[in-house]
Amino acid sequence: MKPSQDGPAGRAPRVAVVSPPFLSHAQPLSVLAHALAGAGAEVLFVSAPAFAPLAEAAGARFEPLTVTRNANTGIARSTRQGAREAERLEEFLSSTRQGAVAALLTQSRHRGEDMLADPAQVVSGIGSLQERCAPDWYVVDQLSYPVTLALHCLGLPFATFCPGHPTYLPHSPEALFGVPYAWPRAIRPTEDSLAELRRAARANDVAFTRRFAEIARTHAPARAPGRAFALASRHAVVFNYPRFPWLPERQAGDTRYLYGGHCSPDREPGPGAEWEGVVRRLRASHERLLLIALGTFLSARADVLSLLVRAVRAHVPGCAVVLAAGDGAASLSHLSGPDVHVADVVPQRWLLRQVDAMVHHGGNNSFTECLASATPALVLPFSSDQFSIAHDAERAGLALSLDPSRLEQHAVGAALRQLLAEPPGGLPRWTRAVRRRGPDWMARRLLRTMHGVTAPAHSGPLIT
Repeated sequence: MKPSQDGPAGRAPRVAVVSPPFLSHAQPLSVLAHALAGAGAEVLFVSAPAFAPLAEAAGARFEPLTVTRNANTGIARSTRQGAREAERLEEFLSSTRQGAVAALLTQSRHRGEDMLADPAQVVSGIGSLQERCAPDWYVVDQLSYPVTLALHCLGLPFATFCPGHPTYLPHSPEALFGVPYAWPRAIRPTEDSLAELRRAARANDVAFTRRFAEIARTHAPARAPGRAFALASRHAVVFNYPRFPWLPERQAGDTRYLYGGHCSPDREPGPGAEWEGVVRRLRASHERLLLIALGTFLSARADVLSLLVRAVRAHVPGCAVVLAAGDGAASLSHLSGPDVHVADVVPQRWLLRQVDAMVHHGGNNSFTECLASATPALVLPFSSDQFSIAHDAERAGLALSLDPSRLEQHAVGAALRQLLAEPPGGLPRWTRAVRRRGPDWMARRLLRTMHGVTAPAHSGPLIT
């Protein structure tokens, strides 16, 4: 295939796609890597060794680089990692039982350990990668702060890929990373608890910015990074998210903001005869089929998964369930039956084309995959940007939302009956909108934008 944009000396541009060692981040980035390769780029997929198979599937060359001590290769509790990382995971899971602000405060306390581990090693690793492979530019996950800081210090051109809600990249000086910009109707924290959350987020902002400045003074004294959580590409930021009209506006500047809508491949390979047989069996005796999956971390909330299955059995007649139970699959095997299939992991993107609705945690991948497949959803936000995503899903008429810390069977049943009887009215419009974009759209515009990084600056932000 002829390259869509030439690199130096007329060759295809060489792009390094750098992912943190988390499946929920590496998977969409590998889809974008495949799209970049399909658009004519020579692509390197750079991540922890466990993610080498994603590079092969994307048609990219794999380069190993570990950028954080934390990791999640698909089921958080089953991932081999250090004792402190495992301890933090259990602290986080415990906090989600106490409600939204408790979970966010725990994440805020953990942030200093998670997000900027071994920055000098990452600077060295990126420098070595540049010497060995000579990428023309990089695509870096927005939450990989050590990599973004390393690229900034080394003066290497890069684009930022935002894997979550767009407000995870602060849109104004007043916006604080870790404080949802909006809340779903079912979750309304008190003003006192929100004030506590803002204080913790502001302290993190100050501490991270100070730490970034210290690292920059060591490795690149002339390159002051500014506000840490706002550090991103000055050329292009790709949001794996729809361009909802109520999202906060970005401040004027030269950066091109690309709202890609979703990062699901056009064609999802079938998972094989076993899964096809599961769907046939459940469909043969039930009118409706529901997927329940709470993501690679929150699948550990076996109490919530069990409540959801009991709610379906008690209040949603004629509905069968596929349940993604993570490392709790064995302990939840008693839920299995003619109407319920329990698995540790599921082929989610494929299943979304087979089911009538999904219950998920408000993770960005689940949200955008449901949107791209026109699947109605019940959203149970626990942490992170999930509250902002649940708000947007409700406001756009794409999903219903409940508070997972105060979940009751009858409320779950009523919400699911509503979703199955009358899918949300906003789905047709927004599904059409995001299908017009996606990974191929992102790849073409990234190649076009990064080809001209030395061109004169634009007069204002390009929001597409």
